[in-house]
Amino acid sequence: AAANISRVRIGVAMHVTPKFSLKGVEALQDLMLAIDECVEAGDIKIIIDFTSVQMIDSLAISALMDLQDRLRKLGGWVKIFGFNNIIGEIGKITGFSDYVTFISGDGAPDRKESDEVSPGPGARLGDILVSRGLIDEAKIQEALKLQERLGKRMGQIIVDKGWVSENDVLRALGEQLGVPFVRIRPGLFDPDLSSALDADVARRLCVMPMFRVREVLFVATAKPQDMPSIEEVAERLQCKIRPVLARKEDILKLLRESTPLEDMQFDMVGDVDEDFAVVENVQVDDYAAIDEVAAGSPVVNLVNSIIQRAVHDGASDIHLEPFRTHSRIRFRIDGLLYEFTSPRVELHPALVSRLKVMANLDIAERRMPQDGRIQVHTQGRSIDLRFSSLPGLYGEKVVLRILDKNQAILDVNKLNMCDSNLARFKQLLDATHGLILVTGPTGSGKTTSLYAALNHLKSIEKNIVTIEDPVEYQLDIINQNEVRDGIGLTFAKILKHVLRQDPDIVMVGEIRERETAEIAVQAALTGHLVLSTLHTNDAVGAVTRLIDMGVEPYLLSSALLGVVGQRLVRNICGNCKSELLAPKELIEQFGWQDKGDVKLARGKGCDQCYDSGYKGRMGIHEVLETNGDLQKLIISRPSRDVLTEFLDQHKFRNLFKDGLSRVLDRTTTIEEVSRVTSI
Repeated sequence: AAANISRVRIGVAMHVTPKFSLKGVEALQDLMLAIDECVEAGDIKIIIDFTSVQMIDSLAISALMDLQDRLRKLGGWVKIFGFNNIIGEIGKITGFSDYVTFISGDGAPDRKESDEVSPGPGARLGDILVSRGLIDEAKIQEALKLQERLGKRMGQIIVDKGWVSENDVLRALGEQLGVPFVRIRPGLFDPDLSSALDADVARRLCVMPMFRVREVLFVATAKPQDMPSIEEVAERLQCKIRPVLARKEDILKLLRESTPLEDMQFDMVGDVDEDFAVVENVQVDDYAAIDEVAAGSPVVNLVNSIIQRAVHDGASDIHLEPFRTHSRIRFRIDGLLYEFTSPRVELHPALVSRLKVMANLDIAERRMPQDGRIQVHTQGRSIDLRFSSLPGLYGEKVVLRILDKNQAILDVNKLNMCDSNLARFKQLLDATHGLILVTGPTGSGKTTSLYAALNHLKSIEKNIVTIEDPVEYQLDIINQNEVRDGIGLTFAKILKHVLRQDPDIVMVGEIRERETAEIAVQAALTGHLVLSTLHTNDAVGAVTRLIDMGVEPYLLSSALLGVVGQRLVRNICGNCKSELLAPKELIEQFGWQDKGDVKLARGKGCDQCYDSGYKGRMGIHEVLETNGDLQKLIISRPSRDVLTEFLDQHKFRNLFKDGLSRVLDRTTTIEEVSRVTSI
C-alpha cells in the first residue's frame, strides 16, 4: 500500500497521491491509513491528488467528508486536486465538492454551474434557456403557440424543432426543478448500489440508485417531480432520497446492461443499424452448437451493437474481460482504454461463444488460446477484426483488433509532419539505395508511416516487395509476403529469397534480431532501398540498437540514410475546446518570453470524447538524416550520450520540440506531449 501512495510537503500542505481508484474497502483503508500517519505527524492541511484516481464509490465519498469534519476540528482541512471530469461531476451531483474543496487545474476552486447568471429554480423553462443564450425570445413565443395547438410540453417542442439539444433542455429543466442533471453513464454511479433496488421495480419506476452519501441516496430518474415513485424507493431502501434528472433512455440502457442472462429480453440492447452484417467466410458444420450458444437474438444483437459502436467511436481494440462478480467491455480509443459497459458475468460465456462462431473457431475449446478473423460490413464499408482469446482465472478474455482500411493514412502528406520534417522524409525516400528506419513503441503509427512511404514510392517501373507480420493493408502493384513462424518462414529467411527476386525497394516489417539486421544492411549496401521499423524510444536509439545487435559500425554508417522517430498524441476535442493563457512558470520553462501572451488550449470533456477532452490523434516526429559528421561518429561506436550531445550541438528538432510546436498551435496539450515523450 505504501508503494502506491506518495506523500510530499509543498508549502503548508501535505500532498497525498494515491495511485489507484477509490473503490472498495481495501483501497479506502490504504488511503486513510496514509492520511492518519500524516495527521499523527502534525500535518492537518492535506491535498489529495486524484490524478491517478479514475473512479470513486459511495464509501470513499462519505469517508472523505468525515475526514473533513475531523480536520476542521483540529484547525485544518482536506482539498482535492487533479480530479477527472467524471469525479468532478460526481462532486457536483452529491454535494461532495461543496463539502470538500475541489481545486481546478489553475489552482482556483472549481467553478460551479450555479455561479452562472441564471433565473434559478422556479423560473420558466423558456426564460432559463434565453438567459443561457441557447434560444431567442421569438422562438419561445413560437413554441408557446405550438404548445397550445399540439398539447405537447415546451421542452419537447424545442427539441423536436432542433433549436436546442435535448441535454441542454434537460439541464435547464433540472435548474427549473432545483435538481442536478446528469448524462448518466459508467463511472457516474456506484455499481455496488445500482443493484440495491429490485431490477423489476427499477425498470417499472425508471430509476437507478447512483451514490449513497451518509444517509442520503442519490437516484437517477427521468421524472424527479414524480413523488409517489420517489416515496416508493425511499420506503423500499429505508433512506432519504434525493432525485437526479437523467434521460429515460440512458437509465433503461444501463438497467438492461446489468440484467442477468436468464432475464434477458429482446429489447436488451439498442437497435443495430440495418447496414450491419457479418460476412461469413466459411460455413460452420455444427449448426446445433451455434443454435445452442447464440439462439437468443439478444446475444447476437449485443455483440453486433458492441462492434458497431466501437467502429462508430473510432476504437482500435475491443476488450471483453471476465471478473469474479461482473464482466467488463472496454474500447481503446486514441491509445487509452475506456469502459463501455459492464454486463453480468453470466453473460460473458455467451458473448465469447458468439464471437467464436463469427470467427469460425472451436466454441468447445476454452482451455487454450485461439486466434481468428471476423469480417463485418457496417456504415457502408468492410471492417476486418482480429480475434484473440486467452484463458484466465474467471474465463476467457477476448480482444478484437479493429482494422478499418478506410481509416488508414496512405499519403505521406497526411502524416501530419511539419514542413521541415516532411521535406527531409521525402528527400530520404528519393534515394535509390540505403536503409531508412521508422522507430517508436508499439502503437505509435510506424506501420502506417511505412505504408504511406510505399504508396509514395510505388510505380509500375519499380519492383516493391514487403515482408510483414501480418499483412494489414493490401496495396496495388506491390508484392506482399507474410511471415509464418510456425513453419520456419521468418523475416530473415524471406528476406534472403526476396533479394533473389530482383527488387528495387524492400520493406521489412520489423528488425527483431541480428540476422535480419545484417541482411537488411547488406541489401541497402548492394543497391536496394530498404525500409523497416525498430522498437526504440527515439531516432538516435536506432543507431545504438543496431550496433548492439551486432551490425558492424562501418557498414551501418554507409548503409543508414536516416531514421524517423514518432509518437501519436491526442488532439484536443473540438466540441469542448477552450483557450487559456499559459502560466508564467510554463513560459519561463520553455523560453516563450518573446512570444508575448501565449494562448494554449484544453478540452473540458464532453459526451463526444468520453469526457477525456481529447478526440482523434496526430503524429509528432523527429527526422534524423545521416550526414558526413554523423557517419564519422557512428564508425567510432558511440554511446547514446555521445550521440545525444552531438544532436544537441546541431540543434536537432526532437520529438518534444515538435510536440511543443503543436501545443503552441493549440491542437494538443503540454500534458499530452509530456505523457507520450516521457518527459
